[in-house]
Amino acid sequence: MPSADRPGADGTPPPALPCPEADVGLLAPSRAGSAVAGATGDAGYLRALLDAEAALTRAQAAVGLAPAAAGAAVTAAAARTRPDPHGLALRARAAGNPVVPLVADLTAAVAEHDPGAAAHVHRGATSQDILDTATMLVCARAMDLVLPDLARTADALRRTAERHRDTPMAGRTLTQHAVPTTFGLKAAGWRSLVLDAHARLAAVRTALPAQLGGAAGTLAAFHAYAEAEAAAAPAAPDLGPRLLAAYAAETGLAEPALPWHTLRTPVADLAGALAFTAGALGKLAADVLSLARTETGELAEGSGGGSSAMPHKANPVRATLIAAAARQVPALTAVLYGSLAAEDERPAGAWHAEWQPLRDALRLVGGAARDAAELTAGLRVHPRRMRHNLDATGGLVVTERLVAALTALTGRGEARRLVDAAARRTARDGVALHDALRAELDEAGAAALPEARLRQLLDPTTYLGSAGTLVDRALARTSHDPQEPV
Repeated sequence: MPSADRPGADGTPPPALPCPEADVGLLAPSRAGSAVAGATGDAGYLRALLDAEAALTRAQAAVGLAPAAAGAAVTAAAARTRPDPHGLALRARAAGNPVVPLVADLTAAVAEHDPGAAAHVHRGATSQDILDTATMLVCARAMDLVLPDLARTADALRRTAERHRDTPMAGRTLTQHAVPTTFGLKAAGWRSLVLDAHARLAAVRTALPAQLGGAAGTLAAFHAYAEAEAAAAPAAPDLGPRLLAAYAAETGLAEPALPWHTLRTPVADLAGALAFTAGALGKLAADVLSLARTETGELAEGSGGGSSAMPHKANPVRATLIAAAARQVPALTAVLYGSLAAEDERPAGAWHAEWQPLRDALRLVGGAARDAAELTAGLRVHPRRMRHNLDATGGLVVTERLVAALTALTGRGEARRLVDAAARRTARDGVALHDALRAELDEAGAAALPEARLRQLLDPTTYLGSAGTLVDRALARTSHDPQEPV
């Protein structure tokens, strides 16, 4: 097979790659092709950076620091500018961030049509103002894609929980059969986690702030420009806050109380919500993977993935990808939390360390939310297999119930001894628990526990406790607000 740097058998050169460093998700199927992957790609980030620059000039025009025509000129230039991401990335090495070369390109683009307006590009701001604001725009746009997928997942799980409210299955603890439960209760639990994730991300989305502080968070440069244009008359003390409010309004982001160059609460809060969301979806995926095992067979994905070697395989691919994302996001979040310890008024390294982990976390959660919506919409449930597995232990799944029933007849200690002995015999010899228990009971015990009563106690489908009521309680929560009363 021809390689990327060796001609083919006919001597023709291999096809050229668009960019040798492009990352389109070849090794990241969790996020490849998702809407969030597109929104957080280099093109999406460049668009957000340009939007942030244009909004800054418009905000200065709104408070009298720039002509209205300058705001219009910079906005128009930003809309038509199409920087080369690869070239910009290489030029960014000189200053350590992409804003510096981008500002040069945008200034040149504005000057082509309005030389006077070019002086108002990026005026008074620092690179971190623009990159932080652009990052918040990227995050907001990503959240606007993730949240609907989570809502679709919650809606699908509601339908599943309603349909299987009373479908019995084996509850499992520490990988073993424990007591009976219902699939409706399991699905309602998944939905509760998804709603919790939605609520956390929605709250963070609303609070994502613009960033504007100037060189060291004092907004002093904007005062200097105002004083220079007013023949040295002092600028109004509230100039900075008014400009900050105008900038937030122009970007559509929240207005922060303070510049947050080294006060990284917005990033940390988002990191926590992303980690929670990945874990919540990961719980769903882990259960699907376990219950979709061949020997369990209680669930299956609507359309499983194939194998390169085994034609019979229908792998739970969506659950696999979600599980992979859930294992990666916490590590990325650790980097983002670590950047809270940022020195001075603007840091060296702590801020820079956030960029790629935050983007990766957004992409992973975006892909997982997409996959969860598809998984839950097509999830296939096999109640007959659930019932078959529920009976697999020969009745041991209801030993807890038997102890409780016999306690009233023999006392708790003796009841536990009898059931323990019967359970050991069932597990060891394969004897049905009904027969093993009958063998352990004396005449008085056997007389006190009629056959009809014993068979009723051994029926796992009648030992579901409050499962149905708990499903109803969970489904009474109709919004994504974790505080909604039920």
